[in-house]
Amino acid sequence: MTIAFWTILAAIALPWLMAALKKSPLAVSGKYSNRAPRAMQPKLEGLSQRAHWAEQNSFEILPAFVAAVLVAHLAGAEQMLIDQLAIGFIVSRVLYSICYLTDWATLRSLVWTAGLLFIVGLFVISA
Repeated sequence: MTIAFWTILAAIALPWLMAALKKSPLAVSGKYSNRAPRAMQPKLEGLSQRAHWAEQNSFEILPAFVAAVLVAHLAGAEQMLIDQLAIGFIVSRVLYSICYLTDWATLRSLVWTAGLLFIVGLFVISA
């Protein structure tokens, strides 16, 4: 299995990590109700709320990243380049999550854009 394929697993794990954080005692102000998590989400505040938003965004970008990695493999793009772009995407998503958790909005947007460019790069090398 290639490094890029392993990064798909990492990309899948990132929103789960944010979900765990939003429920953790470190993040939750008050008691988190796992009996009705969707009803609880609008009531989240602070770090827990930001972790939830990072989780949602991580799920939203996931299909595009998975598609880009698979297309690059199927198109026969150079494996080292696929791996580098895929790792770059994962690094950008980790930084993005950190920016979200720390409420660094402008830097978060820049890092999000970098992540999107890694996805575009995977499609470009497939052409």
